[in-house]
Amino acid sequence: MQPQSIAIIGAGTAGLATAALLAQQGHAITLIERAPALEPVGAGLLLQPAGLSVLHRMGLYQAMYRYGAHIDALVGHTCSGRAIMNSHYRPLGEQAHGLGIHRASLCHVLDSHLQTLPHQRRMGCTVSAVDAQAHQTLVTLEEKQRTDVLTFDAVLIANGSHSQLRPSDWTRYDRLYPWGAMWAMLPMAAPFDVPLLQQRYHRASTMAGILPTGSRPDQPETPLASFFWSLPVTEIAQWQQPDFAASPFEKWRGALHTFWPQLDEVLTPLTRAQQLTPATYRDVIMSKWGDNRLGVIGDAAHAMSPQLGQGANMALLDAWALGDAMQQSDNWHQVWTHYHQHRGPQIRFYQRMSRWLTPAFQSHSRVVATGRDLLLPVLNHLPWMRLQMAKTIAGLKTGLLR
Repeated sequence: MQPQSIAIIGAGTAGLATAALLAQQGHAITLIERAPALEPVGAGLLLQPAGLSVLHRMGLYQAMYRYGAHIDALVGHTCSGRAIMNSHYRPLGEQAHGLGIHRASLCHVLDSHLQTLPHQRRMGCTVSAVDAQAHQTLVTLEEKQRTDVLTFDAVLIANGSHSQLRPSDWTRYDRLYPWGAMWAMLPMAAPFDVPLLQQRYHRASTMAGILPTGSRPDQPETPLASFFWSLPVTEIAQWQQPDFAASPFEKWRGALHTFWPQLDEVLTPLTRAQQLTPATYRDVIMSKWGDNRLGVIGDAAHAMSPQLGQGANMALLDAWALGDAMQQSDNWHQVWTHYHQHRGPQIRFYQRMSRWLTPAFQSHSRVVATGRDLLLPVLNHLPWMRLQMAKTIAGLKTGLLR
């Protein structure tokens, strides 16, 4: 495709990766971000082999690996010690692995790469409207009580799961998950300084996890752990009340000690509820992700529950697929036809799997939790199923048998 002027709204994983890939192709990229600067904030996440393959192709794997924590498997136990999940990457090959990474480090590596390429930035701006027309797309920006209308050949919306810009007539389903989490970034401590994402469950209503997360770009010498505690969204507000900092928090810490005593050492810095940050998730299904001069990518396009840990990976795969489509196409109609053919099966598969699996780990259903505890250990003993589970977690599947 001939060079295009393209606005990318949102400087997260999808936005930064897409901006870099398209700028490298010679397109005139304008990155628009609501935050005044990219700050070292956010939780830990797990980059899967599918996402790491994109970083390899972008030449960024080694830079990312320096900040990350090597992960060999995802393991989960009940509070009685019974193994429920034991998903290794080993069936995919000796070199297969995940990478625990701080979101700030992921964005830092992508942004550092983008900084070497010609592009424009509008930071500290809020996009209030996007108007896709036949031959151009208009973006209305609000900045310091001033309104600007900018014109581009095309616009890509990449401003996250809670986006208000995704076209309503493309959106088939958009709801907040009834369960979320409280999370905290903490200095790594034994016994969690091992290459594992570890979780512990009591039925499906109680879940905690620890992910080795590598280091932040501003503190490269301090290895971190990402801790999360599952809870219904309706209870998150209680944690944010000032009076939760006293006795209710201490009661929770006591219950957490009973639930998972080994957490005590890594959670030592947690002394008040306000040190934990709330996270909520959306389930977004769209009938299409692009048409003519407008597209939606990343979590804005296909937000899902974090049970399979695919958010950042899907964003990187979106970016690569869009870049590939633009190299092979002569017009925007062909771009989106190619993109939908390439990305559609995988996105649909992971949306369905996330929706099916979430109640097994975040719900009040004892029946579903009992089924999980009986079924998953059996499946893990079947070699073919171990391979399929590894492929699913790795982000490599496009269907139940593909």
